[in-house]
This record gives sequence, C-alpha cells and structure tokens, in this order.
Amino acid sequence: MPNDLPIRKIIHVDMDAFYASVEQMDHPELKGKALAVGGSEKRGVVAAASYEARKFGVRSAMSGMQAKRNCPELIFVKPRFDRYKEISKHIRSIFYEYTDLVEPLSLDEAYLDVTENKVGNPSASLIAQEIRARILEEVGLTASAGISINKFVAKIASDYNKPNGQKTVNPEDVLQFLEVLDIRKFHGVGKVTADKMYQLGIFTGKDLKSKNLDYLEDHFGKSGSYYYNLVRGIHHSEVKPNRIRKSLAAERTFNENLSSEIFMLERLDKIATVVAKRLEQSKVAGKTVTLKIKYSDFTLQTRSKTLPYFISNKDIILETAKDLLYQEKMSNSVRLLGISMSNLNTEETTSKPTDLKEKSVSVQLKFGF
Repeated sequence: MPNDLPIRKIIHVDMDAFYASVEQMDHPELKGKALAVGGSEKRGVVAAASYEARKFGVRSAMSGMQAKRNCPELIFVKPRFDRYKEISKHIRSIFYEYTDLVEPLSLDEAYLDVTENKVGNPSASLIAQEIRARILEEVGLTASAGISINKFVAKIASDYNKPNGQKTVNPEDVLQFLEVLDIRKFHGVGKVTADKMYQLGIFTGKDLKSKNLDYLEDHFGKSGSYYYNLVRGIHHSEVKPNRIRKSLAAERTFNENLSSEIFMLERLDKIATVVAKRLEQSKVAGKTVTLKIKYSDFTLQTRSKTLPYFISNKDIILETAKDLLYQEKMSNSVRLLGISMSNLNTEETTSKPTDLKEKSVSVQLKFGF
C-alpha cells in the first residue's frame, strides 16, 4: 500500500460556552448562574447557554420559551457580537504566534496545523496546553482542545474533556478511538443517514468498519467511500487559512408573529439591505437566493431560486425574495424571516481526484505526537 498520506499534527481549539462565558466574565454578578445568550422567554432562540443552564437541558437553537420551561431561573442576556469578535480576534492572534495555518470555523473555534510550527515544539499536545493557558491568562476564558492526525478526529477529541480540558488521540490509538465512536459523531451522518444506518445494524464505528466498500457504496452512493475511509482514519481535508465562503445570510425573529404580507415585505427589505451590505464587505456575489420562513408553530420552510448570473444588488435580492414569498400561500403566521445567498463566485469549481481505495493510514500511524 502506498505510504503517501500527508503527515499532520492538528489541534482543534474550542472555547467553552463562549458567548455565555464572555457575559459572565464581563458581568461578575452572572457567574455561577444559569444564563442564556439571545432570545427571551417569550421570543427568539438561544444562541448559547452557560454550563449552569446546560444542566437543565438548555441548548443552543432551543426556543426561549422551551429554555425557560426547562430552567425557570434562567437569565436571558442580549448578544453583543462586537464584544465577541473583539475577544475572538485576540484569541486568534495567539494562534498565529504558533502557526500561520489557522482555519477559523466560527468566533469560538478553529483548527491549527502545527506539524511545522513557529516555536519549534515537536509536541502538538504541549502546544495545545500552552495555547489554552495563554488564553486563560490573557483573555480570562477557558478553552478545550483536541489533538490528532486529522481535522475530523481532532474535533471529536476536543469535546471529550470539556470544559477546560484537552484530549490527544495518538496515531496508534486512532483506529480504536473511531471504532467505539457513536455513528452520529461522524461528519456527514445526519439524522436521516443515522436512521438508515441503524436499520442496517450500524451503530458504532466498529459496525461501520465491518462493512466493505461495495456494501457502503450500494447503500449510500458516493458517500459510501467517504464513510469507508473516514472510519479508517483517512481524512484528507487540510487546514485552510483562507476558507472559501459558501453562503451568506441574515435573518430576523420578530417580537410579534406576522400574518400580513405587507409587514413581511417591510422586514424583508431590511434583511435584504443587511445581506447586500455583507456581500459588499466580503466582495462576493451569488446566484442562489433562499428565503427562510419559520412559522409560529416553529415549522421551518425554505424556498430557493437560482438566477443565471451573479448578484449582490439589494434591489434584485429583494425582488427575488418577494417572488419566493409569493410562491405559495403562507400556512401560518410567521415568527422569523431570513434571506441567504449561496452558489457564490468564490466557490471552487474543480477538485483533485483522489482514489480513496488506494490510500493508507500506515504513515500516519508511525507519526509520533
């Protein structure tokens, strides 16, 4: 088998309950209390929850009403994204002191490739430990980290010893680590795919690994080879310092449900203005406009239209969103509207072909951490 897999040491750094932790740090009276950032007990959704709130089952993307039912003592705080961005910028500056290969996933997490690093430390585990200590000292917040041979395993590992911990999955331990992993932890396995795998008797990585490539391709099409290699520790995605934006969006949750299309159009006008401004700031344009509608009963609907040309103009975005709004009659009053642009002119149109059947994890398993 060819020994041509890239040798990497990857760290995934994930801040602990970032938004909520920032609020508790800036407002000491909130420390130790069940806290939710975003929404309210009547409207909106939870953007982040403190660990004290998580004990009651409060989670991000949960409605404020449900969160309050789960935790009657829950305190709601409005998000301050400018503050979160400020702190995130400081944290990233620490990352760049160790490597230029930093791929931010959001304000609170990033991948770092420290295979070759600026401090000349051969231990990715010690680098992660040092980075976490510096974040705590300079920023005042805790972070968790996962360390392994690729992005997939590192991200899973960062969740193991949260909060304020880290886990290293050494090369020789990768295969065993993946075998005991719940199938829902594998990237690309959503609820529908997981249900299908359950029906086939696939519940863990070990179950998945027992299926040969032909079997997986028969049942999951092109994704079959992806799952076949992933469970064998083969994941080729590199840490990309300049991630290619694939979509851009804005949405608003309303204080009162809207049943009049006139009011909806007024809100869409404002949302389209925000989307156009973000497109301009990012210097991108897109072909596909998607209208997101969340009804008062929390059911979600999306309607999309792809144009034959790239657009970034607010008026064209708004007119397309209007067409989508009138596409079919509303089934209920509306609590949220959103507009997103995708099929952007930044997306890569070509990719290097890879014969996944030929790849081997043997080189990575010889690589000391």
